[in-house]
Amino acid sequence: MRIGVPKEIKNGELRVALTPLAVNELRVQGHDVLVERGAGVGSSMPDGEFVAAGARILDRAEDVWAEADLVVKVKEPLAPEYESMRRGQVLFTYLHLAASLECTEALLSSGVTAIAYETVERPDGSLPLLAPMSEVAGRLATQVGAHALQASAAGTGSGRGILLGGVPGVQPARVVVIGAGSAGTHATAVAVGMGARVTVLDRDVERLRAAHVRFGSRISTAVSTRTELEQTLTDADLVIGAVLVHGARAPHLVSSEQVSRMLPGSVLVDVAIDQGGCFEDSRPTTHDRPTYVVHNSIIYAVPNMPSVVPHTSTHALVNVTLPFVSAVAGKGWRAAMRDDPALAMGLNTWSGQVTHGPVALAHALPHVSVENALRG
Repeated sequence: MRIGVPKEIKNGELRVALTPLAVNELRVQGHDVLVERGAGVGSSMPDGEFVAAGARILDRAEDVWAEADLVVKVKEPLAPEYESMRRGQVLFTYLHLAASLECTEALLSSGVTAIAYETVERPDGSLPLLAPMSEVAGRLATQVGAHALQASAAGTGSGRGILLGGVPGVQPARVVVIGAGSAGTHATAVAVGMGARVTVLDRDVERLRAAHVRFGSRISTAVSTRTELEQTLTDADLVIGAVLVHGARAPHLVSSEQVSRMLPGSVLVDVAIDQGGCFEDSRPTTHDRPTYVVHNSIIYAVPNMPSVVPHTSTHALVNVTLPFVSAVAGKGWRAAMRDDPALAMGLNTWSGQVTHGPVALAHALPHVSVENALRG
């Protein structure tokens, strides 16, 4: 199969969908790998390494899309790429379609078979292709939140001027983590490591129990009810929203009115912004201008957070995507999905139809079952 790797064009996105080592593995399996010139430079992977691994370097993204049977990306296609997609082609990438009607409609119009990393789901409910980026984003959330808490004389807002871990004789920052899944757990780990006072909220008591086992008395845990959330937000310095509803739009858990009652200079980091955001006031930002001010609080809402550490993120991502890419390339997407129900859960669009229920629900669109798509 011809596998194409175009350069990412999303603002600030420096990751690449395959590493040279992955290219070599796919070449050994008999596949032809096409890489757009410069696609890996942002991840410290120059063209020469891809050539040495057996890839063909193409100068234009359009040529990669035109030749490839399977296009592997990191982020969802953007408007300049829509016309390059075609019926019969397979696209494998993060899509987050529940948060984007425009991208959903473009995929349906093209007829492309689109498989979303974030909805590949094992029987136990785990998301193997989302997990490593959730880990990276969770750890980064605490770092960027700590930075935003610093006082600033210029820019889009000034933080409370608080050192996250405090110093002897001075209280550390109060950090609230909403969600005890993968991203929330890693955000908690960094916040605890930096010496902050951390409260973790979740509706799932089993997740809270797991957090308590891992962190012990270094954190407080509470079931996330509206009242509990209201009380906890009142004196929070840093709030990290790390909720996830598999494949669906994130729920708005923190209202604008609640933000208005938070401490001036407090910071909110929305890790769920890829899925629409879990704060009512959230809107996507960029790495160039990552924050904005709402009611004297600072909101950070960059959708592709892991791209600020692209070398680490690319390797972490490809470690988990490569086996699935190999299966799709080697067997074809239908046979690969019949053999692996987890991969079948990743199918989001096929032949102009939505095949993932939460995406159809988010946009009030009809959908067909994955089973029907597999039968053709």
